[in-house]
Amino acid sequence: MGSDDVYVIAEIGGNHEGNFEQARKLMHLAIDAGADSVKFQIYSGNTLVNANEDPGRVKHFDRFALSDSDYIALAVECAKLGADFNASIWNERQIDLLDPYMSFYKIGSGDLTAYPLLKHIVQKQKPIILSTGLSDLEEIQETIKYICDLNKNYLDRSMVSILQCTSMYPIPNLDANLNVIRTLQNKFNYPIGYSDHTEGVSAVEHAVALGAKIIEVHFTDNREGKEFRDHKVSFTSKELRSFISKAKNIVELMGDGIKIPTKSEIKSGHIKSFRRALYPARDIHSGEVIEEADLLALRPLHGICASDIGLLVGKKARIDISRLAPLDFDYFE
Repeated sequence: MGSDDVYVIAEIGGNHEGNFEQARKLMHLAIDAGADSVKFQIYSGNTLVNANEDPGRVKHFDRFALSDSDYIALAVECAKLGADFNASIWNERQIDLLDPYMSFYKIGSGDLTAYPLLKHIVQKQKPIILSTGLSDLEEIQETIKYICDLNKNYLDRSMVSILQCTSMYPIPNLDANLNVIRTLQNKFNYPIGYSDHTEGVSAVEHAVALGAKIIEVHFTDNREGKEFRDHKVSFTSKELRSFISKAKNIVELMGDGIKIPTKSEIKSGHIKSFRRALYPARDIHSGEVIEEADLLALRPLHGICASDIGLLVGKKARIDISRLAPLDFDYFE
């Protein structure tokens, strides 16, 4: 995470709809398409939702939950396939259970202010990715301060990443607010990324062009005929593969932001052949004082650069110089 490449998380989440074999199938498809990490959501209804306040949501989450052994089996197989296993884990027991398989923790937008859960995760001393849907800048700052106050290691830019996110499924393009990526880049010394909930694939491409280092997209095998909301904002294998290819191209095109002559410009010789030098407009005799009218600015840049005309005008020639001959400051006094 946080390298010059874009780290791509395929969020399967609940798109398996409680079916282990479907979860396994989606994991394979995502890895085959090039995802760096396959991510699930691990929870139980009664550890996430107050059953007295919202019993319907408790049943909903339980319907989408897999067993502990299922998640462990997925984690082991994911590692064998060469991808990072990850999950937003929404209770302390399963955090402890799955921790051996986690190289980093992803905090979903709804848990940005869940300080008791954050405290438990910080104790694992692994990198944290924060999604920021529902929040304002002050809340993000407060959460990061809370994490860093618990453990100063999280001041290191390799230990925290922040994702612009809008917590709706799907969201209108206006609510993607991708320019927040720039706001976060200017505010925090951490890698900034984007968690996508739009329909279509263009938002993530624009996010990469804005410098997003982590891209999280929901992933499914097929959106057709699916009722669960997350499928609507999910990428298919073909779309994910295409995006990863485009992301690499976008990163190459964006470069490192350092304005110096490129290798291709240097190798081509264009620094000399495209730029102009100063050449005598006439034969100049020893002892003559150089005036601006005595000089022409012509390609190639052999001798004195045209930008140095102010240093040359007013000097006296030490030798005879032929018209259009390359010049050297040693020829003048």
